[in-house]
Amino acid sequence: MSNSSSLFLTGKKKDFNFITKEEKTDSLFKWSESNLKKTQRIKKIVCGTGSYFLVWKKPNKLEFYHQKDNKKRKYQLPENETIKDIVSSYYTYLILTESGKVWSLANSNVFEEVVPLLDADQSTFEEIRPVTFFEEKKLFVNSLVMGCTSGYYLCNGDQLYASGSNAFGQLGLDKKKGGQEPMHVYVQDKVTKILTGSNALNFFFITSKPDLLYGCGSNTFGKLGIGSTYSQIKPLIVKNFNGSEILTVSSSRIHTILITKKGQTFSCCFKKYNGLGVQKTIFTLIPQLKEKKAVQLATGSNRTLVLTDQNELYGWGRFKSLYPNHDFFPTNKSNKNNNNHNIPTKISLPGFFTNYLGSKDMLRIACNSESTFLYLDFKNTLSQDLGLLYESKKFCDCEIGTLGNQIPVHKSLVECRTKLTFDQIQNKLFVEKSINKEQTLNFLKWIYYDEISDLEKLEQTFNLLELTFSPSVDNTLENDIAQLYKDDDSKDFKILVKIEDDDDQEDNENKENEEDNYEEIPVHKFILYSRSGLFRAMFDYVNEKENTNKIQDYTNKSIKSLKILVKYFYTNSIELTANQDPELIVDELSDAVEYYQLNDQCNLENELLKIKNQFDLN
Repeated sequence: MSNSSSLFLTGKKKDFNFITKEEKTDSLFKWSESNLKKTQRIKKIVCGTGSYFLVWKKPNKLEFYHQKDNKKRKYQLPENETIKDIVSSYYTYLILTESGKVWSLANSNVFEEVVPLLDADQSTFEEIRPVTFFEEKKLFVNSLVMGCTSGYYLCNGDQLYASGSNAFGQLGLDKKKGGQEPMHVYVQDKVTKILTGSNALNFFFITSKPDLLYGCGSNTFGKLGIGSTYSQIKPLIVKNFNGSEILTVSSSRIHTILITKKGQTFSCCFKKYNGLGVQKTIFTLIPQLKEKKAVQLATGSNRTLVLTDQNELYGWGRFKSLYPNHDFFPTNKSNKNNNNHNIPTKISLPGFFTNYLGSKDMLRIACNSESTFLYLDFKNTLSQDLGLLYESKKFCDCEIGTLGNQIPVHKSLVECRTKLTFDQIQNKLFVEKSINKEQTLNFLKWIYYDEISDLEKLEQTFNLLELTFSPSVDNTLENDIAQLYKDDDSKDFKILVKIEDDDDQEDNENKENEEDNYEEIPVHKFILYSRSGLFRAMFDYVNEKENTNKIQDYTNKSIKSLKILVKYFYTNSIELTANQDPELIVDELSDAVEYYQLNDQCNLENELLKIKNQFDLN
């Protein structure tokens, strides 16, 4: 897999001098690669105004970038806190943790009284401060969003609170004056989702009826979508989408965009930036995206990005030369608006992103009024782990290629990715036809990394194998490895676990061929080697002494926990059955990241955290 940074951006060059490669121009007109290290770990980016942006990387760590310091600042929450989400307004960032607590990072010199939850003595982005209000009121915060000068909090499952400015009725508190302390917003039905935009002066939410949208606040140019331009100081029904559940809504000061779970994209408000080309005061389906399934949305005050399920990126508004065939520096009135598109226009992605077939649910977009961000959210490190395996050539059990050009590979991995036998692959590629070594290496990069180095050559290889190109979302590396877990016949290794406790004894009393009260967990040797530093060390030591297909586990963990961990190596998820003790599993696997030397620390910790929350083990 490429070692390049996975964060690309556009914007004013002076705002990003400290994180981009040398550029001679004053602005980053096209996608520019950042030089941030280890950006493959990015979970989310949220933008403030100008060059301010906050990056969430690890479970309790954040990095904050802005041009004034010409460097990044690092923040860490307490060890017992895990970040659930981060949101932003112009100069304020709020952090929600899995424990239901809220933390703030803000500039006290801006919007002095209307910035939500900001202590008067909090200096400019010096440190993250806990917000004590919700704990004092015994409120568990489930989710939060921020508008331009306001914050909204869904607490205890369905209670809505809001803070900040209410100048346009955006808090939904009728004629009440806003303030820093969150106030309860009365809603007759149960609120299930809250939605707005970091530039917004209005607010939307959904209740137990997921196709019914409510809203309040500023309605300039009709951005509430209620058929008029009058602002609303109390929540009212905006639109019934008649069975189409609402996925997300994002609003700026002059336009609002909505996506349903079916992938439909609706818009209303100012014609210049609503994607319709004509002003509308009700939500209207955007014709150019009618045949596309939208999955993500990002808006700034004068721009919108929509990402489809096929990794197609569409934009409208001011994106300068991201649009095809646009002049960088308009020189006369006839072309001065070349930087604007009033309707959705396809934007090309950097080559880095088109190299990842497995990135269909990992590509992320973010933007504000001046900057645009594009990055990958790697849910796990499976491709990195298998890449290490590919480079080491450990435990390869066959060779692919023609005589004199054979390349060692792992047979079960190649077969699970192609759904063909190894003999079929060898015959189609090197007997009936003969592809060269370069094309073979290109094919193996897809097998091990989900990466496309040469699109045309890979497509040729697929055609020779009579496989559909390009592979579907179901044929990603992650899904194929998860399916490999079920293939016991190809597993070439066993972990021996001593059965000691009564529960494990009972589970195995009917098993045959047990020796010395041990149970065997079948697994692929290359999976253990690539996923765990501990097993790598074990294999390297054992192989020096004897080539064995068994190894004993000395961790004293239960057989149930070890089986779950082994399955996790394949699936990157933890699923418990009815007869498994969640408290025991969480307790026994809580040290697994450190003990087994796993690379995907964030993912396993988050999986265990889900179990804690599901079974109230916090």
